[in-house]
Amino acid sequence: MKLYNLKDNHEQGSFSQAVKQGLGKQQGLFFPQDLPEFSRAEIEELLKLDFVSRSQRILSAFIGDEIPTEQLAERVKNAFTFPAPVSTIEDDIVSLELYHGPTLAFKDFGGRFMAQILAQIAGEQPVTILTATSGDTGAAVAHAFYGLDNVQVVILYPEGKISPLQEKLFCTLGGNIHTVAVQGDFDVCQALVKQSFDDEELKKALHLNSANSINISRLLAQICYYFEAVAQIPAKKREQLVISVPSGNFGNLTAGLLAKSMGLPVKRFIAATNVNDTVPRYLAEGTWQPNQTVATLSNAMDVSQPNNWPRIEELFRRKGWSLSELGNGVVDDNITQSTIQELAAKGYISEPHAAVAYRVLRDQLQEGEYGLFLGTAHPAKFKESVEAILGQPLPLPQELAERADMALLSHVLPADFATLREFLMERAPK
Repeated sequence: MKLYNLKDNHEQGSFSQAVKQGLGKQQGLFFPQDLPEFSRAEIEELLKLDFVSRSQRILSAFIGDEIPTEQLAERVKNAFTFPAPVSTIEDDIVSLELYHGPTLAFKDFGGRFMAQILAQIAGEQPVTILTATSGDTGAAVAHAFYGLDNVQVVILYPEGKISPLQEKLFCTLGGNIHTVAVQGDFDVCQALVKQSFDDEELKKALHLNSANSINISRLLAQICYYFEAVAQIPAKKREQLVISVPSGNFGNLTAGLLAKSMGLPVKRFIAATNVNDTVPRYLAEGTWQPNQTVATLSNAMDVSQPNNWPRIEELFRRKGWSLSELGNGVVDDNITQSTIQELAAKGYISEPHAAVAYRVLRDQLQEGEYGLFLGTAHPAKFKESVEAILGQPLPLPQELAERADMALLSHVLPADFATLREFLMERAPK
């Protein structure tokens, strides 16, 4: 598999290089040179397979012979040990539940696959994973890499801007997992990660790698559950399928669009955001003008400068698609709350991110279409806000219950690169 840097097309590399490097020069994202496509007959055969077998074939189409088929199959099997079921909400709307993994969020798919791939390609070389999280990435990455030999993980998150249970899930592990509460918002955390990757001395000393959705291994893994969703939908509905994706850093939507580019039958996609609406405004007005990030109930989507957007633009350019075909919608906190209540009245307990995606889908679904929205996290990860909205208690799943009373092990640092750099260098492999 060959990839190129979107900011410097002359920089090219293999899948293994892109996974280990994370970002290219000038903080550029890697993108596949070849965009594999399946025929309609091949798609129909793929949709008959089980999740793991199908995923191995999808990933092989991108990775090629860089990882032997048998080894890739074993890595996929080790990563995808939990289901991604579709749940019916209304006659013409279903939810893809992506929160049945160990940290109860969709990030488990990408995080666990990346950990397996790094274990495959890194060998004995020490690696430091540096990543920023607005909520769920931190837990998925922490649990995926926890206890792995030769891997240190440093996770930055905005202090006081993720839910308490989200924080408990990954800031109580210790060991090779180091968590840093940054005195700023997620965009500040993301900027600090980028500065770290621009520091050649730091990058070399720590063998830095990123586990954000900017890492190509995570992105490719997410393609697989879109195929799993379609496999569970009645065949006669597939040609009219509309998928609404709760969007913050836009990695999830990128993966869905890559699935469509492979031939997966999806009529159209909708990018559903909260009031951090840089992309919807860009699509409407043609001007990229990020505002100051606003804290919302759907905190994992509190991103004003989504990292993955250049990949979406590149894919549309390569495929000859028009961005005018990409649906979008913005949902504020008041509507998010009322939508959570509406879903509960239908017998479905949701959390804020899925509620945003459902609301835009419900408002934009046309007659004859079949809608699917992504449920990206377990409602209990947002226990405080969901309980307040619904006025009823939410039972904690075991994964959260066993950590709810543990002490946080996080370090608190200012939003200052020099301070972070010192913290990182203290943890460089000797």
